[in-house]
Amino acid sequence: MNEERKVLMGMTTAELKEVARQLGMPAFTGGQIAQWLYQKHVTSIDGMTNISKQNRELLAEHYTVGAMPPIDCQRSSDGTVKYLFPVRCSVCCASSAAHPDNRFVETVFIPDGERATLCVSCQVGCKMNCLFCQTGKQGWQGDLTAADILNQIYSLPERDRLTNIVFMGQGEPMDNLDAVLRATEILTVANGYAWSPKRITVSSVGVKNKLKRFLDESQCHVAISMHSPLSDQRLQLMPAEKAMPIEETVRLLRQYDFTHQRRCSFEYICFAGLNDTPAHARSIVKLLSGLECRVNLIRFHQIHGVDLPGSDERRMEQLRDTLTRHGITTTIRASRGQDILAACGLLSTAASSPLSSCQGKRP
Repeated sequence: MNEERKVLMGMTTAELKEVARQLGMPAFTGGQIAQWLYQKHVTSIDGMTNISKQNRELLAEHYTVGAMPPIDCQRSSDGTVKYLFPVRCSVCCASSAAHPDNRFVETVFIPDGERATLCVSCQVGCKMNCLFCQTGKQGWQGDLTAADILNQIYSLPERDRLTNIVFMGQGEPMDNLDAVLRATEILTVANGYAWSPKRITVSSVGVKNKLKRFLDESQCHVAISMHSPLSDQRLQLMPAEKAMPIEETVRLLRQYDFTHQRRCSFEYICFAGLNDTPAHARSIVKLLSGLECRVNLIRFHQIHGVDLPGSDERRMEQLRDTLTRHGITTTIRASRGQDILAACGLLSTAASSPLSSCQGKRP
């Protein structure tokens, strides 16, 4: 691919019309390009057949669609598939820029009956450094562009089966908010993918000012990583607690309406004897009292060098039942893809390199 050409994927219809205008084409050509990108998913400009050959050739001199297929995949015994996608990155740290061939993200496709969820990434690595997360151990190596984010959907072999998207892969969405908002806009506007915002959930540890902006500018669901209702303990698990304590995050959420179309949820990894006790349950109830929300309890998946004990099924069920009795809808999330390191907290591309052509031979 000619690296000097600009990428069309990730542009809004207004921007595509401006591209057409600058190249001397009718403005409606921009609308045609948007249709080919976001509704027909062409992989080359030559495939935009209702645009004249002359205009296609002119467009191809300066632009490319930007679709990049996954370079590897791993298939779990439970049907989950983890893909490795190459990315361009809008901003990359020095170590990543020095090794451009090592810029990849992992994306997880999770089929479940008629439901099919895609867990997308928004950064290479992550700055948040949560104690229990393998992605945080990788450090931050770059922000994905909107095209990088959308390409995980655009070039997904199972794209037409998707029912839901969750921004719960590598990276903190609020730390790359402009690209995330652009991607979710294209996914939800009528001349983009035309998805309902109810099909998209964006997660966050809570980032001051950025979370408020997301809540103001998007109607997608929001999921907050809590993991402890106690500030001191949460700080030990999640350094982000220092900048935006969980109590401040909850106060912000109370300013928004989650009683109708939009949903608020809290992610809670359970550690035996550390955050799954009756005292923690009482603190969660007190913290969330009166807020329309749900809590998702998640099993801890052990990572190297972290000595934290995961809760067993009995303790998780006790915590779930206690919260439910106090009016907080609580579920235990099924663990998927653990055998291919695709489950919560296990994604990392620190040691990734191009391998197979997606044969799924590394369970």
